[in-house]
Amino acid sequence: MPTVHLARIHRVRRKTVLKVLQAAAFAAIVALALPVRAGDTRAVKSRVAPIYPEIAKRMRITGEVQLQATVDAEGKVKDVKPVSGNHMLEGAAENAVRQWKFEPGEGDSVVTVTINFALAE
Repeated sequence: MPTVHLARIHRVRRKTVLKVLQAAAFAAIVALALPVRAGDTRAVKSRVAPIYPEIAKRMRITGEVQLQATVDAEGKVKDVKPVSGNHMLEGAAENAVRQWKFEPGEGDSVVTVTINFALAE
């Protein structure tokens, strides 16, 4: 095979791999930007995405963390307790949910929230 043809094949492969990696990175960013499902009792007005712990990234730890957030009548988060999930991810999930704002409601309520931590491939 001519050398020019091989060089072209390698260039096309590199571009394809780069596009796949870019798509995977974009998917990871979207997954982290919208990582949650809130319970049915209160609607979320504003969310803060969790910061993926660096040690968990290096160890390639992924998964869901389920939390119970106590929300006051004004929609502010008063307390957050982990229910399930990896302990290395719990702190980041708790810190993010503490900054959330919910729709106002009648009195305090407990909302179950699930945060999904996923890595780009």
